[in-house]
Amino acid sequence: MPDINSALILLGVIVLLGLAFDFINGFHDTANAIATSVATRVLSPRQAVIMAGVLNFVGALTGTAVAQTVGKGIIKPEHSTQLLVISALISAIIWDLITWWYGIPSSSSHALVFSIVGAGVASRGWQEIQFDGVNKVLTGLVASPALGFAVAFMVMAILLWLFARAKPQAISRIFGRLQVLSAAYMAYSHGSNDAQKTMGVITMAVASYYGWSGSEWAVPLWVILAAATAMALGTAAGGWRIIRTMGLKVVELRPIHGFAAETTAATVIEVASRLGIPVSTTHVISSSILGVGATRRLSAVKWGIAGRIVTAWIVTIPACIAIGWAVYEVLHLLTGAS
Repeated sequence: MPDINSALILLGVIVLLGLAFDFINGFHDTANAIATSVATRVLSPRQAVIMAGVLNFVGALTGTAVAQTVGKGIIKPEHSTQLLVISALISAIIWDLITWWYGIPSSSSHALVFSIVGAGVASRGWQEIQFDGVNKVLTGLVASPALGFAVAFMVMAILLWLFARAKPQAISRIFGRLQVLSAAYMAYSHGSNDAQKTMGVITMAVASYYGWSGSEWAVPLWVILAAATAMALGTAAGGWRIIRTMGLKVVELRPIHGFAAETTAATVIEVASRLGIPVSTTHVISSSILGVGATRRLSAVKWGIAGRIVTAWIVTIPACIAIGWAVYEVLHLLTGAS
């Protein structure tokens, strides 16, 4: 067992790593909130990034249901250790940086959750995992993109029917203005779901340090504010590699398409946040973009790029379990900690 001073130092390191993950998540997932509005030229990249950063911060302050799922729904609080938390964070950061470098819009959310699973298995075996919590995450993994595609398709079809006789210039003007609102809504919902995941994992470390039980587990205010700030700053830093994939390569977008995709995705994410389901904003906005593109014709969607995105989603789960397990084993060997 580490003494109280070394344990406190380790807690500080974990908090910094957690905030670093949140910052990386911010620039990794900036594309989710602003790619469509940049692609349709409704907002300049600079305007879109500033707006997304501010609304990510606001959204992150609106609840902790997702944080509770991540922080105490995957691993029991009394079995969580600082070594487990730091291993999961390092694993998720490694995966986020790999996918960012190659411009692959993978899921930061699932990278973190399945890194926790991998580190938990290395710590105590598969019996350590709370599969109800994992199933909740997997439900969101499957249902949220399916809903994004289907609802965006329907919303786009309704909009096309309603504005069938309108002039193209009028449609672009109307939805150019509306898309500013939908992009803001998307940025807000992104903060409400994604920032909470970091809140959950930092609180895991705090709970481990103080020995909290499940009934004592709660997200401190300073953790909420710190995570919200880190994500907002990361969003402001931008993630242009992924923006190019999300906004420009999947389907050609106009303001009406951007509005439909962003409004759909933000609503799916916001509902999930209130239900405490950690979903991937990348999954939801990607599938929503595909949904609106499919209303034009199936060939309008560049399915090769879409397939590459889906492959990244699938690979994230085993890759992060493996990386989380490996990082835990290495750190355990080097430190002798438990």
